Amino acid sequence: MNTLWPMGQGTVREIRDHLAARRPRAYTTIMTIMDRLARKGIVERRKVGRAYVYRPNLSAEEARVHALDQVIENFFAGSKDALLAQLNCDGFRARALAAAVASRGGPARVANDESSQELVTAKRRDDSR
Repeated sequence: MNTLWPMGQGTVREIRDHLAARRPRAYTTIMTIMDRLARKGIVERRKVGRAYVYRPNLSAEEARVHALDQVIENFFAGSKDALLAQLNCDGFRARALAAAVASRGGPARVANDESSQELVTAKRRDDSR
């Protein structure tokens, strides 16, 4: 998807050619991946001549929000506060991630140190109750 998004659309061969410099893959590998993405509705494909042209159905931002929602649901029982607490416990200071989690689905915004600290303080208050 990181190759297809900047391209806008492309055939398996075009996608493989763009990947070749940094991640060479067999044509059939790319074809299998694109077929699976099409069956899941992540990309749209249309036949042009003998080849399919693939186009993303999700923006990169939409995909990030969806992936983050899955992580929160599957690893933190649906609790974004639990994710933020985990990040804080590990000493990981991800202001942009904390802001994205806090807004969950809204536009990602970068929080300043004060608002990041407020999220952590609020989580600690909730845990102490």
